[in-house]
Amino acid sequence: MINIISKPLEFDDELKKKIEFICDFCNTKPKIINGNIRNIEHTNLSYIEPHRVIIKGITFLVFNYSKILYISNLSNSIEIKDLEDYIKKIK
Repeated sequence: MINIISKPLEFDDELKKKIEFICDFCNTKPKIINGNIRNIEHTNLSYIEPHRVIIKGITFLVFNYSKILYISNLSNSIEIKDLEDYIKKIK
C-alpha cells in the first residue's frame, strides 16, 4: 500500500511581506494558503506543492525564496515586481 506523507511548508516572511505590501498599495487583501511537501513513504519521491495566494479571485502559485509568481498554473508567470501592474489591470 502506498502511503503519502504530507508536511506543511511555512511561507517565507520576507516574501509574504512583499506580497502584502503590494496588495495594500492596490487596496486589496490577499488570501494566503501554505503549501505542502508530499513524500511517498519508503521511496525518495517528493513533491513540493506551492503556496497559493488568491488576489481578486485569481490564484497565484508561489515558491519560497523565488521572485517569480505563477498565474493559475506553472506555464504563466510574472515577476513579483510586476505584480502591482497586473493587479491594477484586473480592476
